[in-house]
Amino acid sequence: MAEFDLTPILCKHLDRHLVFPLLEFLSVKELYDEKDMLLGKLQLLSNTNMVDFAMDVFKNLYPDQKDPANLREKRQDVVTKLKSLQAETDVITKIFEEPEVQRQIQSSRDGRQLYDFLHKEYGFKQEMVDTLYNYAKFQYECGNYSGTAEYLYFVRVLLPPTDKNFMNACWGKLASEILMQSWDVALEDLNRVKDLIENNTFANALQALQQRTWLIHWSLFVFFNHAKGRDLIIDLFLYQPLYLNAIQTMCPHILRYLTTAVITNKGRRQKVLKDLVKVIQQESYTYSDPITDFVMCLYVNFDFDGAQQKLRECETVLMNDFFLVACLEDFIENARLLIFETFCRIHECISINMLAEKLNMTPDDAERWIVNLIRNARLDAKIDSKLGHVVMGTQAVSPYQQVIEKTKNLAFRSQVLALNIEKRAGLHNKTEYQKNVALGHGLKIIKRFFTRPSTSALPTTTCNESVMLAALAELVADFPSCSSRANQTELTTNRARFFVKVLTFPSLRLRGAAGMGCRTGVKVFDLGTTWLTPEDLWRRG
Repeated sequence: MAEFDLTPILCKHLDRHLVFPLLEFLSVKELYDEKDMLLGKLQLLSNTNMVDFAMDVFKNLYPDQKDPANLREKRQDVVTKLKSLQAETDVITKIFEEPEVQRQIQSSRDGRQLYDFLHKEYGFKQEMVDTLYNYAKFQYECGNYSGTAEYLYFVRVLLPPTDKNFMNACWGKLASEILMQSWDVALEDLNRVKDLIENNTFANALQALQQRTWLIHWSLFVFFNHAKGRDLIIDLFLYQPLYLNAIQTMCPHILRYLTTAVITNKGRRQKVLKDLVKVIQQESYTYSDPITDFVMCLYVNFDFDGAQQKLRECETVLMNDFFLVACLEDFIENARLLIFETFCRIHECISINMLAEKLNMTPDDAERWIVNLIRNARLDAKIDSKLGHVVMGTQAVSPYQQVIEKTKNLAFRSQVLALNIEKRAGLHNKTEYQKNVALGHGLKIIKRFFTRPSTSALPTTTCNESVMLAALAELVADFPSCSSRANQTELTTNRARFFVKVLTFPSLRLRGAAGMGCRTGVKVFDLGTTWLTPEDLWRRG
């Protein structure tokens, strides 16, 4: 079914050498015309040094024609350049073959320390690292992936992370390990490249996004061949925000592989299905295929007939997908189980014939499948062979368990609530304390100021204590408090402002003494012979 083939999309984010396995797979599946496939391979090989491979493809494509002259000339050029690079790297490879160098490489944690050792003992130079890198790249273009991985290992150890070729060497090492199918080493290289992407400062965010997109596509080779790949792909694609964002932005078609990994992961499926369904719903307007539609039908629309139809299509999609063909049986088994579990949550008594239809199985196969589920303690049910029914067991949760589930977070929530109450109460008490202190000091000052003898040089007033206290209460409401007594300047300024407000407040009926001017509403008072500032008034009070 070429309709759902993702190979043309995936190839945009893969190295050309990683595309060859996908094309070989499509040739076997015969999804496309064989002539078109051969033309595609020949075009892909045109920018590599695998001339012999290109000649074989040309013969299959044009059996009646001789090898083209340009391929013969290119082959001669490749052989000549290969011999030249081999001669340049013979000295370098002999150094690395020394037992002492091998021990130093194994024990050394610092590339700079290893380089200093090689420079001191063997006269190693920086140009040799560049020569080794060029030779490794040439070997990669020729299809010698084992040699490439070996040489790039030394290059990666000797180069500092800031070198222009360091990142390329890590990508090349990863590609070589993938093509050699060394999945454990490839996983280590994959994690190393991931760390480099996260710790590297790219020129802009778009470049970092492109790097993550490439890593997502390259990782499919590792995740669907490594023993722990089903768990690792979920952790990276679903629970790493940067990579989930890259999938949603650049490559929503990766949801096919994430969905397959979740469905076939029996250990973590129930915990992550809810998050997966949310992502599929969000991206349904951008991308959908039978695998994602199966999840939508089952967990969003609860359309069992639609899920059954999509499951049939999923089988075809999985058979024709390079990465998922090995998951076919596992996916179908787990998908049927998901349909059955969801259906059983709604019904207590189910007809085996109807269930077989929903699961795309014969009645006898469906009955044997259910018997195996019961036998393996994965299903609490009984089979009524006479009536052809499956009777589900009651799975009522005890009241004690319900109380435990409902209240298991109560202690934590109560603690948080208590802390918030204490925090607010402490803040309120502090504010009230500051206001009371201000009231006390203000009342004391006003009493001392306004109860002076009439012969004093200061004005007098007749104002009882209750009126002054009410006025002070209104003033304190908007009076700026000084939180730190260490700041004496701020404290003095605030006191002065407070005292001026007291003097100018309309509730305090100030009465100037004879011959003494006292103008309300100003911050400096004319006391006849001396001009006093509010701070002077405060000190005198």
